[in-house]
Amino acid sequence: MSMFTIGLSGLNAAQNALNTTSNNISNVYTPGYNREITILNESNNSGVRVEDIQRQFNTFVAAQLNNAKSQSSALNVYSNQVTQIDNLLADRAAGLAPLMQEFFSSLEDLASAPSDPASRQGVLGSANTLSAQFRSFDGYLQDLQSGVNGQIKDEITQINNTTAQIGSINREISLARAQLGEAPNSLLNQRDHLISQLNERMDIRLNIQDGKTYNLTLPNGQPLVTGDTAYKLEAIESPNDPQRVIVGYKEGARGNGNLIALDEGLIRGGALGGLMSFRSETLDKTQNQIGQLSASLAVAFNNQHQQGVDLNGDQGKAFFNLGQSNGYFNANNDGNASVKVAIDPDNIDALRATDYSIKVTDAVSTPPTFEVIRKDNGSEVETSFDAASNTLSFGGVNVEFVDLNTAQTGDQFEVQPVRRVAGGMDSAIVDLDKIAAARLIEREGDLDISKLTAASGAFASSDEYKLDVDGAGNLTVLPATTVTVTRGDTVLATGTALEAGDKISIDGLGFTLDALPSTGSASLTVSRSDASAGDNRNALALQNLQSQDVVGGRASVSGAYAAIVSDVGNRTNIVQVNLDARQGLTDQLNAVQQSESGVNLDEEAANLIRFQQYYQANARVIDTASTIFDTILGLRS
Repeated sequence: MSMFTIGLSGLNAAQNALNTTSNNISNVYTPGYNREITILNESNNSGVRVEDIQRQFNTFVAAQLNNAKSQSSALNVYSNQVTQIDNLLADRAAGLAPLMQEFFSSLEDLASAPSDPASRQGVLGSANTLSAQFRSFDGYLQDLQSGVNGQIKDEITQINNTTAQIGSINREISLARAQLGEAPNSLLNQRDHLISQLNERMDIRLNIQDGKTYNLTLPNGQPLVTGDTAYKLEAIESPNDPQRVIVGYKEGARGNGNLIALDEGLIRGGALGGLMSFRSETLDKTQNQIGQLSASLAVAFNNQHQQGVDLNGDQGKAFFNLGQSNGYFNANNDGNASVKVAIDPDNIDALRATDYSIKVTDAVSTPPTFEVIRKDNGSEVETSFDAASNTLSFGGVNVEFVDLNTAQTGDQFEVQPVRRVAGGMDSAIVDLDKIAAARLIEREGDLDISKLTAASGAFASSDEYKLDVDGAGNLTVLPATTVTVTRGDTVLATGTALEAGDKISIDGLGFTLDALPSTGSASLTVSRSDASAGDNRNALALQNLQSQDVVGGRASVSGAYAAIVSDVGNRTNIVQVNLDARQGLTDQLNAVQQSESGVNLDEEAANLIRFQQYYQANARVIDTASTIFDTILGLRS
């Protein structure tokens, strides 16, 4: 092998090394670019040859970095969303706490001067302001729901675009390998960069087949990209809630197969997973909590207001209106039954801040049987069914089935008792004289009872009733009227002996019998009050609701609101702490990846000088060979 050939091989190697270095420098700011190096090898003792232009890419580090980016992206989106709710609830000027305090303070003024128009106007004004704020909160949270729906649609569009590009690049890489034996580094960089971007949008699984072919799947194993084929995701309405956008999956390639709804819990990681987690963990819960608070306050206030008499001498009416509860049938049901949902005002303590899922477990039995699951904790709840009205009752909720005879076993229904009730909250009273500050019922006697209340239209038949109960549980009522006795969920037959704990209803009046008389008999007289303009007893009872556990039977309205604020605040802090920790890990992994794959301008500048000297040295070899050759030729002459 001559010096010319050896020198030329060196020049070629130096030229390739200089080209690689130049390419690195020019792509220093190109996203997804991986630094390349020229691999040289000895050419059979006859110079040097270029073995490969190798890109510096560590698959293990890239996988770790992609996973970290996916988690960071999810937490970042979650943090941005939950901070909005935290700012809303924690705002001392715009929050509900000062308005609730102002409302109950106006009731204190009413109790001090029950017939004063100014104090009555103060109650109506503060009630209207409080109702408007509940509606405002509901509107803001519902706007967030709509915003999440829109962002989910956008993310799915971007995911489909990215998977289509990955499938296209997979095809180009396969063609390049077939034609050239190796794929261009630029295509490999593009594909890896797209996969990194895809991980920032949702959590995916990367399977590398034969060390070359990239296949992507969802966490449950359903294919997303197989070779050059990309499977489509689609934003669809949830089968059990038409107001909710979820992710649908096209089973067939290129979007021509069956569309199935993916479980919301399947989508984790990335911006899409962050949106889904925020909605299910915080937004839904906060909407339900605000709804429960408004419903509990309104129903408790309405119930107490009915125990009073207004300035016209009439029994108090409902003071607040509420929005409708929501109930939906599943779009995949085989039957045609639907549901109507209403809050049970007589069982308001059992109302919870959660949605429910109802499943028909046996449609042909008499009556049909159901399974009701709380969606916040997955527990099954106890129910009672009234066959006469086709109404299922549980958790302070009455669910009436329409066309129940068409239901099929396995049909499902979504029940949202309190999700949107705050959006319809307003004051039902505009006339100052209609505020019932006086007490409706007068009572006297030694019969041991509790929870004496009056339903709307009480004392319709008589203004006074005298009751007598003996030790055997025999009840006498004068004047004679219809008496309804309920023991548990069963209405007893007329004349059945009473027991402690029975609930008794007479002409719109209701009470619980706590104990039978131990000897002889005990009496009770209930009568309609001759309320005067100065009677403030019901106003005091309304004011006292502020300190009573009217929310779920466990918290006052102010305590329940403080718990909501604390819950969202804690969630915000937890997400932020997790985001900081995950972002720190992402930054560390990114630094590791850049140390291996990133372009260092100082290093590349040194390489330019080094390979330039390498080129010059090989050129000198050729020049020396030429001089020697010329000298040899000159010897002959």
